[in-house]
Amino acid sequence: MSKTVRLTMAQALTRYLAAQSVKIGGATVPYFGGVWAIFGHGNVAGMGEALAGMTGELPTYRAHNEQGMAHAAIAFAKQSRRQRAMACTSSIGPGATNMVTAAALAHVNRLPVLFLPGDVYATRRPDPVLQQIEDFADATVSANDCFKPVSRYFDRITRPEQILDALPRAMAALTDPAACGPVTLCLCQDVQAEAFDYPDSFFAAKTWSQRRVRPDKGELAALAEAIRHAKAPLIVAGGGVMYSRAEGALAALAARTGIPVAETQAGKGALAWDHPQALGSIGVTGTSAANAAAEAADLVIGLGTRLQDFTTGSRTLFAGKRLFQVNVAQHDAGKHAAEPVLGDARAVLEELGDALGDWGVSSDWRDANAAAVGAWNAVWDAATAAGNAVPSDAQVIGAVWRQAGEDATVVCAAGGLPGELHKLWRSHRPGGYHVEYGFSCMGYEVAGGLGVKMAEPERDVYVMVGDGSYLMLNSELATSAMLGRKITVILLDNRGYGCINRLQQGTGGRPFNNLLADSAHEALPEIDFAAHARSLGAAAEKVSGIGELEAALVRAKASPKSYVVVIDTDPMITTEAGGHWWDVAVPEISPRAEVQAARREYEDRISGDRK
Repeated sequence: MSKTVRLTMAQALTRYLAAQSVKIGGATVPYFGGVWAIFGHGNVAGMGEALAGMTGELPTYRAHNEQGMAHAAIAFAKQSRRQRAMACTSSIGPGATNMVTAAALAHVNRLPVLFLPGDVYATRRPDPVLQQIEDFADATVSANDCFKPVSRYFDRITRPEQILDALPRAMAALTDPAACGPVTLCLCQDVQAEAFDYPDSFFAAKTWSQRRVRPDKGELAALAEAIRHAKAPLIVAGGGVMYSRAEGALAALAARTGIPVAETQAGKGALAWDHPQALGSIGVTGTSAANAAAEAADLVIGLGTRLQDFTTGSRTLFAGKRLFQVNVAQHDAGKHAAEPVLGDARAVLEELGDALGDWGVSSDWRDANAAAVGAWNAVWDAATAAGNAVPSDAQVIGAVWRQAGEDATVVCAAGGLPGELHKLWRSHRPGGYHVEYGFSCMGYEVAGGLGVKMAEPERDVYVMVGDGSYLMLNSELATSAMLGRKITVILLDNRGYGCINRLQQGTGGRPFNNLLADSAHEALPEIDFAAHARSLGAAAEKVSGIGELEAALVRAKASPKSYVVVIDTDPMITTEAGGHWWDVAVPEISPRAEVQAARREYEDRISGDRK
């Protein structure tokens, strides 16, 4: 007869999480980097008591905002290449729904995170309990049902023994390369405190390994044959290259064959920026070199990318070209009528290299791409050079890049900065570029920087954030100070939502409700961001101009604690070179001549009259 141990459901859950590990580089490490927790009545007695007894095996971190802590957890997983994750627990009601935005972010980006929100009483004894949502037609609904469409696996624990099935299923989803994403286990608050006799075997240490799906021989052969007959092949590297740790195999294949490589937001850093076959970013925020190669290519090979619209130029950049999709997920492998190669990116590259042998592209294709990269480098020099009294985002990016060092990581998420970074940041090695642009979530940046620092404490972390995004969510700056996890924040203040202001005017609209000056007001706010950052425990200063910024970044690097540098920037200047059309629908009816003209241009584009 098997031995059992009597524990509350919450105690059993935390003990199980602590027993999960993963092998990375030959070393066995805990799969869960810890648990983020903000306690309320729905989780403090059950989960709170259980976590308090596990601080040695499963550390708990206190945050200031549930969405912020979930962003930190997701950034930890992304920077860990999906090989490790964190859990987040909250109370019921607003504590839980605050995490739904982060769950959507993780879902879009295929990133693992375990959500453990408190839930209503399974017994319904005190219904309606504090913060309970009441559905008049369905008594089984709670606020946590909001997690269902943004979870890869969802369960509500209404009996303590249910975790015997739910937790292994949760781990299977978190660690599966194709199904990877957020998991939600809703923990009824009375059930958290209920005891059960759990089998000892449930808590046995388990080490999870990274599954590498080998490609079908026929699909791989078709890809190899297509490459051998192509005159101008192009690889588009996505996040799957990072998560597969395939950057070495990609660099070797590109160098040997001469096939040029362009990068999506998630794939940026797959090749060092100065690799001979590196074209830089592709798509709406692409370099002129990468987009010119895409226009000239007769074969496009998506490698670990989900082909979102910024990559494909709203399905216009690769139109009419033969397209292969190498992906571990069937959902992505078959997109855009691509010829699929279902498999792990590294496994496919290794076998593809063997299949191609000594084949290589023509000298004409190599030379054309090398010349295009040279031209783009001249654009980079001009865009990032200091000059304007009120600098552009590009000039700030250049200053940060020069001061950051080769091992640093830059973090960003929303607004105009991700596009400029995609074009202009020069990645030296994988992990140096961490931009969340699948969900493009304002407020991810500061919390995300903290998560990156927790995943790779040896790296310097530079968070680049606009004033609008900073104001949406900045509280985890205080958490970074409290935990001693130093991040450097460069806050670009253009007094509003500069990116959307430009888009608004680009579609014919008048400046309205984006910059502070164009919004309803009686008095424009004069926000002292440096003082605010200091009040949260960081060192901070405001600078004027690129020279002062670079000097401040030297001081920031020497500082032992989180450091914020504020600089005013021009909301209208952006890097015009490169880029591609993006489908943003323009109103059919408007009294504005500018909108009418923009609509005519839009109709020309969607009708195929112009590329």
